[in-house]
Amino acid sequence: MKAVFIYTDVFGLYSYGYEHPMQPVRLRLTYELITSYGFLDTGSELVKARRANENELLLFHAGEYIKALKGANEGIISIEDGLRFALGHGDNPVFKGVYDWSLCSVGASIQAAELVLKGDAYIAYNICGGLHHAMRERASGFCYFNDAVIAIEHLVRSGMRVAYVDIDAHHGDGVQTAFYDSDRVLTISLHENGNYLFPGTGFIDEVGMNKGYGYSINLPFLPGADDDIFVTGFENIVPIFLDRFKPDILVTQLGVDTFRTDPITHLNLTTNGFEKMVRLFDSFKLPWVSLGGGGYNISNVARAWTLAWAIMSGREVVEIMPASFTEMALDYGIKDSCINDTPFSLSNKEREVILSDAKTLIERLVKNVLPLIKKI
Repeated sequence: MKAVFIYTDVFGLYSYGYEHPMQPVRLRLTYELITSYGFLDTGSELVKARRANENELLLFHAGEYIKALKGANEGIISIEDGLRFALGHGDNPVFKGVYDWSLCSVGASIQAAELVLKGDAYIAYNICGGLHHAMRERASGFCYFNDAVIAIEHLVRSGMRVAYVDIDAHHGDGVQTAFYDSDRVLTISLHENGNYLFPGTGFIDEVGMNKGYGYSINLPFLPGADDDIFVTGFENIVPIFLDRFKPDILVTQLGVDTFRTDPITHLNLTTNGFEKMVRLFDSFKLPWVSLGGGGYNISNVARAWTLAWAIMSGREVVEIMPASFTEMALDYGIKDSCINDTPFSLSNKEREVILSDAKTLIERLVKNVLPLIKKI
């Protein structure tokens, strides 16, 4: 069964502002690199993204919030609504087309869920998705609508058990909050410790409540964690929790702000560790909805998400990127010629401290939280 890539040129047409870390042009660059490799040559692999409708937004978001964001589509919002819904300042500017762009992100994630749910694809990939901070009634952390929550809710209402695994540097707080009291959704987030990074959540004792007690898993890493440490955490947590939960469908968030050259985080991953985790996702052989996420070095985004698509679609990547891409990418300040990063490892002393902390948390999760998940 095939992998499907969901895309529209609309993804890359909007701007949060010249100096804002979130640059939607990164989505266009990812698509350009994928196509320059010839990785979308099979016509059926590419599906044009659609816009979500308001009834779909209501699967998670409050009607008044939807109305406010729709009203801000021209790039203007009242002070009252801006304060109430966290719109128009700081992380979440209102820009011309903010509502339209957000509808595309959500619509593509719902498409991905539908394609996998119906069996029309085994893997469906929306690089414009993974906006995991948005809450029911407010924007947060560059995220306006929470496409991941809406897609998962669509799957749950169709009778599916869903595992959501998030490898973004930032804790997937919006998704965790939405399903904190549900035993139909297992959320796993591996991220930088919230004492050092937004949103300040995602600690090991956040394990869910009521029916969802034990179904929220968090593995926060100390700043500086490298490929080896992060992947060690992944290997020791994700497979055994998935095996215990036995999901029908896997949903992943593939943020690459974990990379050592990302400008707003403090981790040390490279394409090498990222690729290992994507291959592990693929090895689970579950129907798979894959979403984008964070990443504020646009070269990292384009290269890593191209590698991810190559794995999903069963292709081999040539190390030197095609000249048609590298020449075009110079206009965006991208000077990389290789798709992979040089491997990076911490010094033994730094590694010992961070790895020891991670191992302690892993042991606690396995001992205290894993048994809380009911066997089926």
